Amino acid sequence: MSKLEIHQFEALKDNYGYLVHEPSTGATAAIDTPEVAPILKALDAKGWKLTHILNTHHHFDHAGGNAELKAKTGCMIVGPKGERDLIPDIDRAVGEGDIIELGAARARVIEVPGHTRGHIAYSFGEDHVVFVGDTLFALGCGRLFEGTAEQMWTSLGKLMALPDDTTVYCAHEYTQSNARFALSVEPQNAALVSRAKDIDAKRARGEWTVPTTIGLEKATNPFLRAASPDLRETIGLINATDVDVFAETRARKDKF
Repeated sequence: MSKLEIHQFEALKDNYGYLVHEPSTGATAAIDTPEVAPILKALDAKGWKLTHILNTHHHFDHAGGNAELKAKTGCMIVGPKGERDLIPDIDRAVGEGDIIELGAARARVIEVPGHTRGHIAYSFGEDHVVFVGDTLFALGCGRLFEGTAEQMWTSLGKLMALPDDTTVYCAHEYTQSNARFALSVEPQNAALVSRAKDIDAKRARGEWTVPTTIGLEKATNPFLRAASPDLRETIGLINATDVDVFAETRARKDKF
């Protein structure tokens, strides 16, 4: 049974970087490359050698460090096949259902377009962890820069189908502002009200609010709660489809 070690660290203004280490072989992956210096510092601190980069999508704060890190370490770069022409120095382009072996660990690729046209997530099912890039955030989801609301709703549905105890590693510390918006569209949600208070307390202490879990997001994240009667009433779409409710919620967040 795989027993991954995951090391989280800050990068850029509000990104998180992750190193995923498989101890039986020493294989180590960086999930995206937001900033080279913090990644190298983290590798040095842990005494790990970078063997893989697993890119979720092409945006610069996720793939901008690829070339320099590959030059320094000789690592293999894996990225979405839908964005193979946009991922610097890509070695292997992957899509839905493909398996990446990281030593003795195995990650399944989930295609989750919406934020970008080829965005993917990496699910280490045996370890109950998923790296979602900018598709799902704690109490949020990514902006629809390249995809449609229907695509994003389908993508989020794939993530919602993972076990509730799956730990979700997203790429940004946006949770406090996401909570303020969530309360504006589902103020009756007691679990959300309680979580928002906890988030405020954590941020006041300078603590991270990431990772989260699939179960917690399903209970409190408005972008996963299109079926909620309270949400539907607040935004005035009681009898609409789930996609339309999601689209209106996303549009309101864009203006919030």
